[in-house]
Amino acid sequence: MLLIIILLIFSVLSGVFLGKFFGSQQKMAKNLLILSAGFLITVCLNEVFPEVYAQGGANIGMFVIGGVLLQMLLENLTKGFEHGHFHHHHEEKNILPLALMLGMFVHAFLEGIPLANETDVFSPYLMGILFHNLPISFVLGAFLIHKKTAFSTSSWLVISIFAVASPLGLLLGNYFDPNLQVYFLALVGGIFLHISSVIIFESNKNHNIDWQKILMVALGVGLGMFGHLFHSH
Repeated sequence: MLLIIILLIFSVLSGVFLGKFFGSQQKMAKNLLILSAGFLITVCLNEVFPEVYAQGGANIGMFVIGGVLLQMLLENLTKGFEHGHFHHHHEEKNILPLALMLGMFVHAFLEGIPLANETDVFSPYLMGILFHNLPISFVLGAFLIHKKTAFSTSSWLVISIFAVASPLGLLLGNYFDPNLQVYFLALVGGIFLHISSVIIFESNKNHNIDWQKILMVALGVGLGMFGHLFHSH
């Protein structure tokens, strides 16, 4: 469990520092997001949803839909950080720290709950969260630099809260009724589905075919399939 917590925190911090030093390269952030979206949707379809529908009751799909709707609500607080909408955030004077802290904390906290009692550091679900954390943290680090906060106290507060949210969900999830785990997993599956589909299917400029985007999605899917096959053996 300790190693999983370390990996969760490290994925956030490494993404933040990448964003700090390479934040001006928006293409890098976009490619990381697209890659992670391909990986994430593969994890959803191969790992999360089969487990959810195998273990859940007849109405488990309502929790998946609930996750989609919840993420739509959270994006009113995060302003789309989860899928890279940070280029216009320079004008958002009040996004730091309260709204962003709340939205990102709830998002990450819920992701951590299904990790309760997880011991496999190669779990596809865990890998999905780590892949997902990296580009989001990259965007966060880049945004803090654009805001010219120079990693002030409030900036570190936002980063720290995001970094510990999933580990906190993991730790508290150990005290929840194990029968409820599948419902949290369904909720997170809906969140992942919404985020990854928005990134993948977001319209390109003039609706032209973006071959680089297709390649990055395919690469993410390939990595996700490799993880699925590796884990199934």
